[in-house]
Amino acid sequence: MLAGKPYEAPDEKLPGGLKDLDYDQYRSIRFLPERALWRGKNLPFEAQFFHRGFFYKNRVNIFEVADGKAAELKYRKADFSFGEKVPAFEDADLGFAGFRIHAPMNRPDYYDEVCVFLGASYFRAVAKGQTYGLSARGLSINTGEAKGEEFPLFKAFWLERPAPGATSMVIHALLDSKSCAASYRFTVRPGETTVFDVEMSVYPRVEMPRAGLAPMTSMFFYGPNDRNDIDDFRPTVHDSDGLAIFNGKGESLWRPLSNPRDLQISTFQDLNPRGFGLMQRERNFFAYQDIESSFEKRPSLWMEPIGDWGEGGVVLFEIPTKEEVHDNIAAFWRPKNPLQAKGEHNYTYRLHWGPDSPKPHSLARFTRSGIGARGEDARLFVLDLVGENLKGIDPAGVKGVVTAEKSELKNIVTQPNPYTSGWRLSFQCQVKGEPIELRALLAEGDKPLSEIWVYRWAP
Repeated sequence: MLAGKPYEAPDEKLPGGLKDLDYDQYRSIRFLPERALWRGKNLPFEAQFFHRGFFYKNRVNIFEVADGKAAELKYRKADFSFGEKVPAFEDADLGFAGFRIHAPMNRPDYYDEVCVFLGASYFRAVAKGQTYGLSARGLSINTGEAKGEEFPLFKAFWLERPAPGATSMVIHALLDSKSCAASYRFTVRPGETTVFDVEMSVYPRVEMPRAGLAPMTSMFFYGPNDRNDIDDFRPTVHDSDGLAIFNGKGESLWRPLSNPRDLQISTFQDLNPRGFGLMQRERNFFAYQDIESSFEKRPSLWMEPIGDWGEGGVVLFEIPTKEEVHDNIAAFWRPKNPLQAKGEHNYTYRLHWGPDSPKPHSLARFTRSGIGARGEDARLFVLDLVGENLKGIDPAGVKGVVTAEKSELKNIVTQPNPYTSGWRLSFQCQVKGEPIELRALLAEGDKPLSEIWVYRWAP
């Protein structure tokens, strides 16, 4: 068993011509679509492969599983086209860097790219009509620790040949790292929302107190409240705009993301979570004004645990960045108890890649969080909400419930917003030189009308 053996670093040996490729050279290497796995076999899925080089030096072995037998897919130099600037190299058994899956998702006569597994334990997917955005990972280890993060790697994959007419395909993966080994079974279902059913078993070599389960990473460069030092024609730039949580108490939380001046780490303690995800709620092109990047088409990613996951917390990292090329947002579930060495730890969960999360209730949602100065040492928060349950409601019965840690609140006001057919909640908050935890919702008497807005204001 792999976890019972000492860890071996991945094979990164490459021919001389591939060792030092730059970004443009690597991008010029293309897998030939006509050489795709299962091309021309009238099957509902195809697979294409990534060449090794640039950031992707470690070898990944890939197998096809058919009729109960696994056969390794051999690297062939002739399956790729190479740009003029890629140095010549001798053909060899190089393996691959990763792969991508295609299926007829937007129209029946064309195989769209559905998902890609490339780099460490990263993978990402899209739903119908979307473009790539945030990523998921197999496992995070020691994220945010002073001693440095450990990045486990997918070292091998097994692709099950799909049956004719199948609506899903199965991918098996083997992960390895200094701290642990792990196995995965992904069942991928493309569609209006692309769903991954994930079965995961972790086998620690050592005790793992800082493991992150179902991790996801995204980019938040700036929004209307984060662009003081940014000179850009676009009003907003992000792959995700908030963290949503449906906790074990049945509460729905909405935490708008930010690009802070200093690292911010937030933990939402819970027992048996029902789901969490990094969401892209803003779907209006005019909020971004970026024709090339199409941020309004980036997927949201929702993680739904299957079964009880016990005590722990959803951990959110917001990392300062000065460029949009960096994924500066991370979220994952951290169990309260360490994963014990020499044990087996099994988890099952479902990933929903699509325009939204599955809706567990009919509560109104926060759609905008505006923040501005109100004199010295004060901030005005203006929160907009929409929801079918707010339409036709008696304004006299609606109230804003707002709390602030270590701060004074003033002028809590709720009113209908005729421009959104929703409601607006605003309040003033005294601020000083330390972060303030805020919490707000709309209610009618003791009955909540909205999800719960949670926010950390930081100087």
